[in-house]
Amino acid sequence: MTQIDGSRPGAEYMAKSEFRSEGRAVRPRDSSTLILVRRDTAEPTLLMGKRSAKHRFMPNKFVFPGGVVDLADSRLKPHSQLHPAVRARLMKGASSSKAQALALAAIRETFEETGLILGEPAENTVQTRSPQWRNFLRHELTPKLDSLHFIARAITPPYRGRRYDTRFFMADADSLKTGTGPAPEASGELLQLHWVTLAQARELELPHITRIVLDEVEQRITNSQTPEQSGPFIYFRHGKPVMERH
Repeated sequence: MTQIDGSRPGAEYMAKSEFRSEGRAVRPRDSSTLILVRRDTAEPTLLMGKRSAKHRFMPNKFVFPGGVVDLADSRLKPHSQLHPAVRARLMKGASSSKAQALALAAIRETFEETGLILGEPAENTVQTRSPQWRNFLRHELTPKLDSLHFIARAITPPYRGRRYDTRFFMADADSLKTGTGPAPEASGELLQLHWVTLAQARELELPHITRIVLDEVEQRITNSQTPEQSGPFIYFRHGKPVMERH
């Protein structure tokens, strides 16, 4: 366990509306993020987009696609399964069903925000009542869970008005079934979607946690990553940020 800077990291870049003004800390909501990596260029690139200025949480910040886990994510029964090591690591802070839901949310949210599908052909149709998943499944693809690596987890600081317990997943863009450019059916929630190198990403206006995750991504791109490899878990204890590796 590592004690990190006890100040509010990145707080100087936060809008006043992002701070909790009074009362007890908000309960974090489960959410997931997907980091897509292209390796067919001179330097590896990552897909990032800019959050709208209208967002109450991290407005104008560049982030990876992602969002909150939906009830439908826990009910979907995909053909593909998580790598056993990835599932085991996720279950250090979640049940087996939640571990799968977290992974599915990362894939679904990426599809909704970018139009890109991390999937594989399916002989049998997956059944769901979810409009979002129906839109995904109409492409006759099933979510490709076994392509995901679990690289980090972070819980939003208690001084924020909105809090998330976020799991960061990573996958190679060669697993995409709709090319490597954002498709027209993207929701438009993320603006200025483009592929950036690690150096370019670090020049963008980023949340503090994204900079920590970028360091982890660089390490995994440079070295051969394995599903068993641990990753950072950042949370707050007694008002101070702590980083462990799980």
